[in-house]
Amino acid sequence: MLAGQLALTIAAFFSGAAVYVLAAEQPARLALDNKALLTQWKPAYKRGAAMQASLALIGGVLGIAAWWLSGDWRWLAGAVALLLPWPYTLLVIKPTNDALLATDTANAGPESRRLVEKWGQLHVARAGLGVIATLLFLWAVAIA
Repeated sequence: MLAGQLALTIAAFFSGAAVYVLAAEQPARLALDNKALLTQWKPAYKRGAAMQASLALIGGVLGIAAWWLSGDWRWLAGAVALLLPWPYTLLVIKPTNDALLATDTANAGPESRRLVEKWGQLHVARAGLGVIATLLFLWAVAIA
């Protein structure tokens, strides 16, 4: 089923991007001084948010379509897992994002570093949801 295969592919892209941020980008960012750290975080966040939000939405819709066509609960569960980063980001991560975006890079200091560290810890849940969605979709493909 094409919808399911595409949902799996999109979920894998979402997960890969989220894990990359945690495993490579965030540690490299934290090695920078406070001003450079915030200067790097701001555009990276904006680009990453647009990409991951789009992937979550497209993959979620495809997962729902695969569930609708097959009746297999794994597609629906994966779609929910892939869509959950939206409310999680808006309700849990957004205050940290807003504080960081409102901080002038000239005023970057220990507080902005603490917020970027907190942001990285909060991002773990987004990556986890993406991995769960990918595994559920993979399971559904393997069963079909």
